[in-house]
Amino acid sequence: MEFATSAEYERGIKKVIITAEEIQQKIAEAGKYIDSLYDGRPVLLVSILKGSFIFIADLARAVSVPCEIGFMQAKSYYESTQSSGVVKITMDLDRDISGCHVVIAEDIIDTGRTLSDVVKLLRERAPLSLHVVTLLDKPERRIVPFNPDYTLFTIPDLFVIGYGLDYGEYYRNLPYIAEYGE
Repeated sequence: MEFATSAEYERGIKKVIITAEEIQQKIAEAGKYIDSLYDGRPVLLVSILKGSFIFIADLARAVSVPCEIGFMQAKSYYESTQSSGVVKITMDLDRDISGCHVVIAEDIIDTGRTLSDVVKLLRERAPLSLHVVTLLDKPERRIVPFNPDYTLFTIPDLFVIGYGLDYGEYYRNLPYIAEYGE
């Protein structure tokens, strides 16, 4: 997707639904939640790329327990506003997690397919514990039964951009979450 002008880009931002300040307040709370789970024990924070890279950076700074960060990439949207229904792991963790407490930091749970597949894969690797923290949850879109352990925001069925979430790889850099509109 290419934008010919900044005005075309700006038209994609229909309305802000979660401000940067609201996001940071909820991330501080999520950090305390993770600290309470692990009580000083180290954790491996796993980012599901690309959407959660900003979220995990802020979340890592919000926890006080020792933490490592790992990255996975799973795709299901392929430059569309609708899920393709196909989940593909395109980048996997580069370490054994069998001795780790793992927290997956996800940007958004929509149909549940992507995260369900990732959680199943990671559980097979026998981590000491596995929790899922999601920035956004859209439970009304769920196709696969899945409930995160901690949700920062529950949102209605809107296509959203910003704070790591994109449309055609654009808008990830917005400091807030907005509804996308063409």
